[in-house]
Amino acid sequence: MTQASGQDRPSPQMTMGTRRFGRVNWLGLATLAEREVRRFLAVWTQTLLAPLVTAGLFLLIFSIAIGPRRGDVMGVSFTTFIAPGILMMTVIQNAFANASSSIVISKVQGNIVDTLMPPLSGGELVLGYLAGGTGRGLLVAFAIGFGLLVFLGIGVQHPLWALAFVFLGAAFMSGVGIIAGIYANKFDQMAAITNFIVTPLAFLSGTFYSVDALPPVLNTITHFNPIFYLIDGARYGVIGVSDSSPMLGLAVGVGSTLAVCLVAWRMLATGYRLKA
Repeated sequence: MTQASGQDRPSPQMTMGTRRFGRVNWLGLATLAEREVRRFLAVWTQTLLAPLVTAGLFLLIFSIAIGPRRGDVMGVSFTTFIAPGILMMTVIQNAFANASSSIVISKVQGNIVDTLMPPLSGGELVLGYLAGGTGRGLLVAFAIGFGLLVFLGIGVQHPLWALAFVFLGAAFMSGVGIIAGIYANKFDQMAAITNFIVTPLAFLSGTFYSVDALPPVLNTITHFNPIFYLIDGARYGVIGVSDSSPMLGLAVGVGSTLAVCLVAWRMLATGYRLKA
């Protein structure tokens, strides 16, 4: 029997079922990302339409109840001031929910092994989950932004800044969602994280007020919250006013996103609370 020549043998890096095109399994990564995107698009009335309605209700209620008596904030009307904050708050909540729910549901249903068994590294798993959460966050942002333009006449003053902070906010909270999803083993644990950590951080980060109005101690504490910089940066991108420097906010956003993604990568790479 004649031995096959080296040229006839399939390259290990090009064989189906293994890592392809070098060190990155692009096929597996694209498949995971597509699954995560399809997952929230399949129920778009809950994942895209519902956040749009909720954001509209927030704007309507605060405008009617507080707007006429509140006056201008930082040179703009109260409704204009809170609109970018509500947009960003909705983005980060949905990005977090997308990544965390995907992992928790898989753990509860016992099919998380279907995600862990394919030849995907920890970094590829993080990127796949980030794609779903970030994609959902961006779509929610575009939908709310369109609504603000049509119904309130609020355009985007600095589009690149707005896009950068929305993207960072969605990516950061997707990373936090991966960590929370890995840590939580039951739905009530996930609900506790959402209700007692994520929601308070989103509400107490300058969404509905300028941090200059806070007492000095609370003002200082707020500046240690990365979500404050994301909301403040989005406000600068949309209406051109902010409580802090956009460059500082960008640096904090990038650093915080890299930090949570590194933690998520480590948890997925070691199988923390995922492997029996």
